[in-house]
Amino acid sequence: MSTSATPHNRRAVFLDRDGVLNRSEVRNGKPYAPNSIENFVLYDEAAPALRSLADGGFALVVVTNQPDVGNGHVARAIVEEMHTKLRKALPVEAIEACYHAQTANCDCRKPKPGMLHAAANRLAIDLPSSFMVGDRWSDISAGRAAGCQTILIDRGYAEPMPETPDLVVSSLTEAGALILGATETPTLGSRPNCGSKARK
Repeated sequence: MSTSATPHNRRAVFLDRDGVLNRSEVRNGKPYAPNSIENFVLYDEAAPALRSLADGGFALVVVTNQPDVGNGHVARAIVEEMHTKLRKALPVEAIEACYHAQTANCDCRKPKPGMLHAAANRLAIDLPSSFMVGDRWSDISAGRAAGCQTILIDRGYAEPMPETPDLVVSSLTEAGALILGATETPTLGSRPNCGSKARK
C-alpha cells in the first residue's frame, strides 16, 4: 500500500473578497468591508469571470481578512451569511477567512501566506503555477510570499504598494482574461501605477 503524499499539481486562482468579488465602501481613499448582508453586493463581472476560470481548469479559492469580526464590529454569523450568498452565486471551491483582529499576530492574516498554504495543502494546489488576485498591497504580499503570480486590480486607493505586482489590471474580467491567456500579457511594471508609490 502506497503512503506517498498526494501530488500538488492543481492550478488555482486565489481571490481576495472585498473590492475583487464584491463592492467595498471607499472612504478617504481607503476601502472598507460591508457590514451587513444588504450591503454585500457582488460585482456583475464576478460570475462570468469566475465561470471562465473554472471552465479553464482552475480551482477558485477566496482568501479574505475579516478583522471586523475580531474587533467586535460585525458578528461572524453575518460574514458567514455573506459567504453563503457568495457560494450560491460563484463557482468557488473554498473560502479561507481570517477573523482575527489586526493585532492578533496570527499566521493566517494577509500579508502572511497562511491561508494560501492551508488551501494548497488541503486541495493539492501547486502554488508556483497559481495566481493571487487582489486589490490591496496585503494581497500582493501574501501571494508573493506563497510563491504565486500576483495580479492587482487597481481601484485607485490612496494607500502604498510596498511590493510590485506581476500584473496590474482595472477589472476582474481583465485579470481572468490574462490568466487564461486570452490577451497579450504585459511585462512586469509596464502598466501605469505599477510601483511602490501611493495610488491617487
